[in-house]
Amino acid sequence: QVQLAESGGGPVQAGGSLRLSCAAPGYRFTNVCMGWFRQAVGKEREWVAVLANGGSSPGYTDAVKGRFTVSHDGAKDTLYLQMNSLKPEDTAIYYCAASRWYCYNQQQASDQSQYHYWGHGTQVTVSS
Repeated sequence: QVQLAESGGGPVQAGGSLRLSCAAPGYRFTNVCMGWFRQAVGKEREWVAVLANGGSSPGYTDAVKGRFTVSHDGAKDTLYLQMNSLKPEDTAIYYCAASRWYCYNQQQASDQSQYHYWGHGTQVTVSS
């Protein structure tokens, strides 16, 4: 059973940066999707970013393109989300997710049903 653990959230002012980490000890990140999702109060959980099939294919939702960067450190079995130029609308609980399946395209990667393992989330609060 794969266990994911997010960290790195917290309060930050608009325009600031945070780096989220998702530890996934023992998870073999080859030919699978790993992604970040977020859920704001009163809203449904939404896809934010994906790193597919060992790290060659990052993808982002339009709202974070150019500001967020997803990466993976194989030596540490950890997925990262570097978030820059944060906005109040980025305030949410951020979840890490991992799949057992090959990542074919962004449509698949953004579908929550494609993921088998989820972390408990880390809160990001951006103040104006």
